[in-house]
Amino acid sequence: MFHLLDLIFGSMTKADSWLYSGVLPNLRYDLPASLVVFLVAVPLCLGIALASGAPMFSGIVAGIVGGIVVGVLSGSEISVSGPAAGLAVIVATSIEKLGSFEVFLVAVMLSGVIQIILGYLRAGIIGNYFPSSVITGMLTAIGIVIILKQVPHAIGWDKDYEGDFGFFESDGNTFSTLVRAFRAVQPAAVVMMLVSLSLLLFWETPRVKKHRILKLIPAPLLVVFLGIFINALFKFYAPDLALTSEEGHLVTLPAVPISELPNHLSTPDFSGLLRKDVYIVALTLAIVGSLETLLSVEAADKLDPFKRISDTHRELKAQGVGNLLSGLLGGLPMTAVIVRSSANVYAGGRTRTSAVAHGLLLLFSVLFIPHVLNLIPLSSLACILIMVGYKLAHYGLFARMYESGRDVFLPFIVTVVAVIFTDLLIGIAIGSMVGLFFVLRANHHSATILVNDGNMYLLKFNKDMSFVNKAELKTALSHVPNGARLYIDGTRSMFIDHDVYDIINDFQSSTALRGIQVELKNFHGKKLPIFNISSVAAPITAISQPNERKKEDNNEQPYLKQIIGQGDASAVRPTGNGRLPKTASRQ
Repeated sequence: MFHLLDLIFGSMTKADSWLYSGVLPNLRYDLPASLVVFLVAVPLCLGIALASGAPMFSGIVAGIVGGIVVGVLSGSEISVSGPAAGLAVIVATSIEKLGSFEVFLVAVMLSGVIQIILGYLRAGIIGNYFPSSVITGMLTAIGIVIILKQVPHAIGWDKDYEGDFGFFESDGNTFSTLVRAFRAVQPAAVVMMLVSLSLLLFWETPRVKKHRILKLIPAPLLVVFLGIFINALFKFYAPDLALTSEEGHLVTLPAVPISELPNHLSTPDFSGLLRKDVYIVALTLAIVGSLETLLSVEAADKLDPFKRISDTHRELKAQGVGNLLSGLLGGLPMTAVIVRSSANVYAGGRTRTSAVAHGLLLLFSVLFIPHVLNLIPLSSLACILIMVGYKLAHYGLFARMYESGRDVFLPFIVTVVAVIFTDLLIGIAIGSMVGLFFVLRANHHSATILVNDGNMYLLKFNKDMSFVNKAELKTALSHVPNGARLYIDGTRSMFIDHDVYDIINDFQSSTALRGIQVELKNFHGKKLPIFNISSVAAPITAISQPNERKKEDNNEQPYLKQIIGQGDASAVRPTGNGRLPKTASRQ
């Protein structure tokens, strides 16, 4: 079976794959981490299903499939998949548009097929083009958002569903919710919060980390037990102050007998395959879900203490299979989720075993112990998430990013602010635009150098020349005086854009009137064949006389004895045939 998976999804090296090595040695890290991820995932799965207007079981189904199936097939060792809050609005509007959840499930299945195709098309490379400062900003912003969203739950305000990470809400925004929460504080929740956070912080101290026994006990598990115990004490001594499920303060996992479980699962209505709008929804889910997955995997790699590089193409295929099965079984669409993934990393998870085990725990809890889980206060789970958020957005990170310079800090802080006040994808887009500005600025100021020795000028290209360097090139050419002899050296450029050739051709058209002579060096074969430049502008003509030429490497090239070198420019002998390469002759 594993050989078949390798054939479909690509081979895995022994160093990176749990299928070949590392399972048993890492169990003592992965199993406790899976328990933490499981505790985080339960309220999120239920909350996102509620926000999506879908059956409660659909969120659990997506969490189980995301943990077990995607966990096994994933291209990442530490990312965890499940229903994503970023898709909740799309899911809710799509269900309403398509008319039923059963028809929507067909769109989920089709989105999985599209993601598999994207994986084979190697679309996973898109994740590599987001600046590191933007990814760091996304992680930091998610940490802040987690804290802002979980504080109300920690003090007993559970009117909003778990997993709501958007700034704007149906009844206000994140800050207005905080104000309302502090006006309706639950004493029992506050006691749980203070005890839980104190315990979590104490567990981070060197004394515990070095203790032979205590370091083996997951702090989040103790927090859950303490929450149940404290609430039980309130029920016994002060029933009016205890947290109850009727008021939404406890986990509400559906308790269904195993024999009746199939009756609670939705099945796809395949008549939707004949509807055009189903395919539009499927494409939307595939694109948005794939982007969120690639961003989450990129962020998880950044958090990975072993700095492994995930196979993003394989990840897209895994997500596709996961969505295909989730839709077939009545589940929500899923993505790799940074909240679960970061909880996995900070809980000590090392391999994909933790993701798979968390999926198995979800399945086990639904089948056998739903009543036990329904005793857990949301306040306790909120404290676990607040600790995750604190680690993601530690204050020391802001100082380190600031010290890295303006080009790094500004995209970082803009991304942080944008994600907090909008959502993940919009924030990343805004941060990436700011990052792109600094990339263009850096390229604009370092692509060329112009030096001279008397009336002889050397214009040297320091890197590949693209359209973003047009302004700098025009500025350099404008500084060449009348009557000068200009040598343009493209040795360091592997690629020269058509726009650059065009600018040089335009410059040549004015040289006859200004008495400027132009010579080129190493401009051959550095432009992709698009169309014949000579049909657009007259090529630069050689100024060398025939008796000054000699044959070299089967090409006619002028050999100039003058050596030009001044300032930072290295001494060069301009060579070349004196013409811009004609595209037609190089095809």
